[in-house]
Amino acid sequence: MGNVTRSLDRSGCEWLQYDYRSALMTPDRPGSFSMWRYRKLLPVADGPVRYPLPIGGTPLLPAPALRKTLGTPRLWIKDETRNPTASNKDRATALVIEDGLRRGMDTITTASTGNAAVATAFGAAAAGMRAVIFVSADCRPEKLALMAQAGAWVFQVRDGYAAAVDLSRAAARSFGWLDRNTGANPLTIEAKKTVAFEVWEQLGRRLPDLMILPVGDGPTLVALDKGFTELVNCGLTTRKPRLIGIQAEHCQPLVRAWQDTPAKPADLDPTATVADGIAVLRPAIGEAALTVTRQSGGAMMAVTDTALLSAVSTLADTAGVNAEPAGAAALAGLNNAIAHGLADPSESVVLLVTGRETKASGEPAEQGRVTLIDTLDQVEHALTESH
Repeated sequence: MGNVTRSLDRSGCEWLQYDYRSALMTPDRPGSFSMWRYRKLLPVADGPVRYPLPIGGTPLLPAPALRKTLGTPRLWIKDETRNPTASNKDRATALVIEDGLRRGMDTITTASTGNAAVATAFGAAAAGMRAVIFVSADCRPEKLALMAQAGAWVFQVRDGYAAAVDLSRAAARSFGWLDRNTGANPLTIEAKKTVAFEVWEQLGRRLPDLMILPVGDGPTLVALDKGFTELVNCGLTTRKPRLIGIQAEHCQPLVRAWQDTPAKPADLDPTATVADGIAVLRPAIGEAALTVTRQSGGAMMAVTDTALLSAVSTLADTAGVNAEPAGAAALAGLNNAIAHGLADPSESVVLLVTGRETKASGEPAEQGRVTLIDTLDQVEHALTESH
């Protein structure tokens, strides 16, 4: 960790850089492995990892039936649904909590459209931390139930996800909590970049021509680019893949910015799409996501809800992968990309499947763990009353 340097970009995002050299990548070929395999390229000091849940090392699936169906013989699926709470958000949660444990933190907070909150709630429970979660008032009930069942305190914010982010970040500053907010804490990007390292190793230390992925706030796309860039900086490859980010037709602020086309109200309605996991009106690091997409030679594209739901079914019956609509967005975008000349069926393509549906079971959570609020004072009052 002593070789880590920090810098800020023009948007105020913090970036971590390392003393890059090929020795930072272990030479042995992985069989079963985890995210911590890459700790020399993570801001984690020596010593045992205290985070208790297994993270990363998710499979890269060839999916022969899907390849045949689509006529894409070099198609791969990076299945992030195999993480503990069934999404790629577990990686960011793990690194943030590991850092917090080493610093003696006892409370973690984040705002989320759903999956990051679930990952934070369960990760905090496993690590013995308190989780305080902020979500929009229309967050799906089944995800609220999961957060509460894992012991998190959940605050629904009437003014939507952007307001939830603002309250969570204000709470972290005011109360000294660990801030896990995506795009705000640089460790979230550091953790997610390990997907790029895994794909490189799983393809025999080669990179695909193209990677397609869902995009909401933007950190997953930026993190992939950072991971691929670090492989170049370590002298382990000479090129990076193109990146195509996929958004939902009814909530596509980055696609409209990419096209330099004013968004209509129907393009910016997070409640109108089945892809709640990427329905973000104010992407946390949208500018950075657009920049790295442009530099990679990729694109931003929107897909319909019909295409998203079709992708969910196709992943299930031709690849055996159970994805939620937002998690299946990469597959929904593949045919679109081919039709627009942005992808060639003969190329090596990796689809990032980021999450699947999960539901609470067992006994109901303790009453009062989910509260509708408007201000930080209400948060403080609710938590004080709970003691």
